[in-house]
Amino acid sequence: MAKTKKLKKHVINREWCKGCGICVAVCPKNVLELDSREKATAARLQDCIACQLCEQICPDLAITVMVSYEEKSSGGNK
Repeated sequence: MAKTKKLKKHVINREWCKGCGICVAVCPKNVLELDSREKATAARLQDCIACQLCEQICPDLAITVMVSYEEKSSGGNK
């Protein structure tokens, strides 16, 4: 059985975020945006696919994406 990632929690440390916008640029689902204070925010969290690109690319280590793994059946007959 394959395992799939599912978003558990998305945390942005706004004190550490300097508003560079790199996370906004790399997000494949346009989940993130910069707010009026030029800080990253998860504006469309329901669209997050838990790819963790924002966490990996953030130069300030301001983003943590917590995931869970769920068993996914292959759907094939045995």
